[in-house]
Amino acid sequence: MKAEITMPALSDTMQIGRLTRWNKTVGEAIKKGEAIAEVETDKAILDVEAFADGFLAGPLAAVDTDIPVRQAIGYIVDTLEAAQGSNGIIHAAQVLASALAPEDADLRRGPPYTIERPSMLRTAVARNMSATLDTPTFLISSRFATAPLHAAAKQAGLSLTLALTRACALTVAEDPWFNHAWTRQGLAKRSRVDVGVAVDSGEGLITPVLRDAAIRPLKELAETWRIMLGKVKKGRIYPEDYQGASFYLSNLGVFPEVERFNAIVPVGASAILAVAAAGSDGRADFTLSCDHRVIFGADAARFLQRLGKRLEDLSWLASGEGGR
Repeated sequence: MKAEITMPALSDTMQIGRLTRWNKTVGEAIKKGEAIAEVETDKAILDVEAFADGFLAGPLAAVDTDIPVRQAIGYIVDTLEAAQGSNGIIHAAQVLASALAPEDADLRRGPPYTIERPSMLRTAVARNMSATLDTPTFLISSRFATAPLHAAAKQAGLSLTLALTRACALTVAEDPWFNHAWTRQGLAKRSRVDVGVAVDSGEGLITPVLRDAAIRPLKELAETWRIMLGKVKKGRIYPEDYQGASFYLSNLGVFPEVERFNAIVPVGASAILAVAAAGSDGRADFTLSCDHRVIFGADAARFLQRLGKRLEDLSWLASGEGGR
């Protein structure tokens, strides 16, 4: 038996993976389910597990190479004899080359430069942002006081971001249009509110998703959020942790210099809310970016109106329950 070990497709959008480490050498025995290699995806470093007992055989893909999904990176054989003498290197295609080529600017006329290969995360962010170019969007803003919410969240043992996430989820649940997404087949109507929250990993943007954020008890959401942040910090977050949100929140309120900003509506959602830092009057700018194919101006205005009232009456936060 000689079976291929391939670069796994860990999400629907994953096109390439970066092989970062082999845990075994050619000729070593391996067990089914054992982590034999590590690959870097667009969000994390994940294990490649052996699918059968046997011995690792070459040729092996070289570490630190970018490899298309489902391409062979090594082999499993059933005898040591078959593995011996199977050294060699698989020369993977460098699929990022075209993505790194300058398209709009003639760099040769400027200062000398070198091309640096971006991380998998930055490559994925660039690809995802390019995919939003065909989304017709509009912006609408309002200013709300955030100090009462911050104080109530602190008293409840929650972060301001988590409290904002709950407030958004409850508001989305009141207006179903914000839980729809445009598709070629029609409008996708979600059965629950899943909120993706932008997190700066230090290397790029990741959006862990809090599932059913309008219904689940706040303590349960807080524990899920703690686990998510731990995964981001360790670089061990999986596609099911950060994909598929129906609404997004980006909170830059921790940066006092940021008075206002707007965010790009991710593919698969119809809106994202950008929250800036509070000014001297205690009020912060809330800017809603909307997909105009799904949401109209009056819809967005009503959303901000409802959200503003929710930030004034914090009974929903004190109870700790969903409650619509």
